[in-house]
Amino acid sequence: MGDSAEWTRVDDGRHALDLLTASYQRHQFARHSHATFAIGVVTRGEEQFHYRGELRRAGVGSLAILEPDEPHDGMAARPGGWDYRVLYPSESLLFDGHRARAGFREPIVTDPRSVQLVRAAHEALTAGGDVFAAQSRLVWAFEAVIRRHGDLRVAGGGIKASDTAALRKVDAIRQRLLSDLRCAPGLRELAAEVELSPYHMLRLFREATGFPPHAWLVLERVCHARLLLAAGRAPAEVAGVVGFADQAHLTRWFKRVTGVTPAAFRNSVQDAARAPA
Repeated sequence: MGDSAEWTRVDDGRHALDLLTASYQRHQFARHSHATFAIGVVTRGEEQFHYRGELRRAGVGSLAILEPDEPHDGMAARPGGWDYRVLYPSESLLFDGHRARAGFREPIVTDPRSVQLVRAAHEALTAGGDVFAAQSRLVWAFEAVIRRHGDLRVAGGGIKASDTAALRKVDAIRQRLLSDLRCAPGLRELAAEVELSPYHMLRLFREATGFPPHAWLVLERVCHARLLLAAGRAPAEVAGVVGFADQAHLTRWFKRVTGVTPAAFRNSVQDAARAPA
């Protein structure tokens, strides 16, 4: 049995939510991060990944909760690979109705109740049946994850929120890179725009994001490619729009980050969108 992965996107008019259903034997994810949370359950085998400086393992019965912008990879922890279901909610979707955003101290927890709720919500949403019932399951699942494992005292890593000058510089670098995905500035030009040496710019950006600017830009290109593919654009067209040299370059990076080719992702999302309600 080989690797397989299927992406599904659901949209309630306020929030879009991506879901992954996958089975991996040999695939290894490149080090990457997500703009959203990643909340998943392993249904067969065991996965391992590096996260916040440690090697983590997630097996059947465990719940994985990865925060936005946290670098991680992913691979089989033992022969035979693993199957899992993952939800990728934005911060606004996960904490909808909550006054504050909680952090999650532990990325892997053993909690049969939360595992059951997350898996049930994922299965209901990907099955495409009763939308109201599926959305209700999702709310119950997110509420369990937040109440049972969220911690308002936990803050993210990287630059301290009080260091506003540094945060402004990092944000300026981000905006400059995003201003034209097809044409990245030179390293010295980018550093000069925020009045830093190339070395200090690289160090500051990596402390804040977990990635050097060039790697962060590649991941942003993949993220934007996902949005365009979900909207029905062809992979060959998307490659040029987001700044990859060609379709092969897009495909190589897209599969390393998402586990599927751009064409497979586009087809799975489009098939779900065409399915009758």
